[in-house]
Amino acid sequence: MLSVMEVKKKLPKDFIENLYSLHSPLVADKILAGMATKRNTTLRVNTLKYNIQDLMRYFREINIKFERVDFYKDALIIKNATEKDIQKLDIYEKGYIYLQSLSSMVPPLVLGVKENEQVLDMAAAPGSKTTQISAMMNNTGHIVANELDKIRYERLKFNLENQGVTNTEVINGRGESLGNKYSESFDKVLLDTPCSGEGRFIAENAGTYRNWSKRTVKDLAKLQKKLIRSGYNALKPNGIMVYSTCTLNLKENENILSWALENLNLKMLDINLNIKGAIKGDNTNAFKEIEKAMKILPTKEMEGFFVAKLQKGK
Repeated sequence: MLSVMEVKKKLPKDFIENLYSLHSPLVADKILAGMATKRNTTLRVNTLKYNIQDLMRYFREINIKFERVDFYKDALIIKNATEKDIQKLDIYEKGYIYLQSLSSMVPPLVLGVKENEQVLDMAAAPGSKTTQISAMMNNTGHIVANELDKIRYERLKFNLENQGVTNTEVINGRGESLGNKYSESFDKVLLDTPCSGEGRFIAENAGTYRNWSKRTVKDLAKLQKKLIRSGYNALKPNGIMVYSTCTLNLKENENILSWALENLNLKMLDINLNIKGAIKGDNTNAFKEIEKAMKILPTKEMEGFFVAKLQKGK
């Protein structure tokens, strides 16, 4: 495992400078320490086909060691097997489980979907969160899952079918146009937006940060504003939106929320989920309520993530 000093040398210089301008040296060092090593394999049981008790029993039989997850009873951290090992198992092929980062499981839990609701997943591929939402709804209600990229759209359809999802309509279009197409149609909206992916950086894997730049962050922030407005327009009055990214900077997180609170009839809601080591959103801008957002710091178990829960006014 690399030291924090070694991680600093590998990651983009502008990213490191920005990280230390945003956080205390202690927190910034902690974030970099979380980027110094590969993450454990994590997964979720697909409750449409299987259950956690049978899964744990099966893993014990084949000597796969695991840990339960405090905040989600249907998730496991695998201690002695890689994703490739898990993909060879019959239960993976049959869609009984889904390989997914723990942080990625948080936005659907925060969204808190209920059976028979109307739900929009604005940037859905490859389907991690869509399949999780469907399972939480027991295949009731209706989900519209959108993906712009045609190849990822096909992958999304395959994963939904493999997991036994039957309550979801998959569409291939621009997220920015969904608000006009589905004006005030949904009880819940998930906007897990395209982002610069800083929370996924692994220092020894250059592919995780090769495409990062300040320009990319700036361009993505423009898109994120369009998407959050579109999601807002698609929400029914009093509806709930979760805005999430797998990145750590202000431009794509707190600044987007600040813009949304200023320009749209939205308010921040508390997140009633206890994630070890998570910190509050940075409220140094105009809106103190932004501290209700949650920033998950990268660790061996979790990717860095940002999650906010918003409600549309009447």
